[in-house]
Formats: sequence, structure tokens, C-alpha cells
Amino acid sequence: MALKISIITPSFNQAPFIERTIRSVLDQNYPSLEYIVMDGGSQDGTIDILKKYEDRLKWVSQKDEGQADAINKGLRMATGDIVAYLNSDDTYEQGALARVASYFLAQPEAQWVTGRCRIIDESDQEVRRLITAYKDFLLRRFSYSLLLVTNPISQPATFLRRQVIDELGVFDKNEHFVMDYDYWLRIGKRYPLVVLDDCLASFRVYTTSKTSSSYLRSFREELEVAKRHSGSSMLNALHWLSYLGIATSYVVLNSVARLRGRR
Repeated sequence: MALKISIITPSFNQAPFIERTIRSVLDQNYPSLEYIVMDGGSQDGTIDILKKYEDRLKWVSQKDEGQADAINKGLRMATGDIVAYLNSDDTYEQGALARVASYFLAQPEAQWVTGRCRIIDESDQEVRRLITAYKDFLLRRFSYSLLLVTNPISQPATFLRRQVIDELGVFDKNEHFVMDYDYWLRIGKRYPLVVLDDCLASFRVYTTSKTSSSYLRSFREELEVAKRHSGSSMLNALHWLSYLGIATSYVVLNSVARLRGRR
């Protein structure tokens, strides 16, 4: 018997990408799938795309209080044994849901699972391979202490048992950039993370994406979240050093991308 999987996609004015996201979920052909799209009232053609697939997914379009609020509404609607959220510009790799469900079924003690994740651009081409390799290196050495220093967990490739949501509640809707990192730290205090050596998803970066345009704010907020969860001044200091290193790397990468764009 297949475990039921619920996927939530929060969306707002993502017409250029959301169909690729939807297809990556539905084309998994997973036999027990519940797919919920929580749209924030898009005016860019997103609704027309959702209507094309409404026989295969549930969707709601209404004003919300941001990404975390939309995800939380979807989580409250979800009825799956396994839950995850996939942003409206990211995609799953083929067979990802079957691999995740197979592991959860074989390992009933596992409460949350993550895998490897590619970084892609607007044209679905893989980019920033060094960052991906660095995160994969950290995942192979994962510990809760490491998570307090830096976040190697790729949100699109992460899946939870419904039991986790029932125990810990939903995401903090006051966190608009690092609600996933805050949640990983909350889960990690109770349950060990299982890392699968499979590429499960692709995370998209482009000039106007929230991650690309606000990466420095995201890293600063990660540092503040880590401080709330850590009682160690040494780990906080290491997180600060990690923040400086990663922020510098992103500044360099974005500068190179801008220079290439001018050619």
C-alpha cells in the first residue's frame, strides 16, 4: 500500500514558472498524491494555468499574509501521511516521490528525510555546481550542531511525516525568509534527519527570485534564528563566520552573473 503524499505549493504571480512546477509534481505519476496550490491572488495568468490542471489538484486563490501563511493553510488542508512544500518556481526530479515514500515505508521510525538538490536557472540549466557540491559535502557529515552553524538542507528536497506537523505545529508565519530553517531546527531537537543519497529536486535562482534579491537578509535572519535555538556562544560565533563566508560567495557570484549579462 502506497503512503499518501501531500505536496503544497505557495504561489503569487509566478506564471512564467508555475506550470513547470505543477508538471514536475503531477508527472511523478505517484499513485496516492494530494497536490494543493495556495495562490495569494495572482493577476498574471497563474489562475488560467491552475484551471488547466484543476482535475488533478486542489487550488485556492486568495490574499494571504505571505509565503509561510500560505504554506500553513495548505498544511491544514493536507491529509497525507507525508507532507512537503514545493515553491512555485522549483521542481521535483522524476521518481522523487516514489523514492521518498519507499524509504518512509521501509523505515517507520524516520520522521523527516532530505536529499540532494540541484540549482537551476530560468532555462532549467544547472548552475552554481560548487555551491551544490559544498552542500552535499555538509549533508554527508550532518549533525544538529552543524545545522546550528550553517543550513545545508535544501527545502525542496525535504519531506516530513504528518506526525511532525501534528506535534510541532506549522511554520512561523512571522518568518518570511527563513521559516524552513527555523522549522528544521525545531524538528532536529526531537528527531534525527535522514539524508538520502538521491537528487530529489531542483531549486531555481534568477534575478528577481526572493532568494537572489534578498540573500543577505536571509543569511542575517538565519543567524538570528540559530541564536534563538542555540545556547552555545561558540556555535553562534561559527555561524557568524559561516554567514560572512557564504554572503561573500553570493556577492561574488551575483557580480559575475551581472557582468556576464552585460556582454
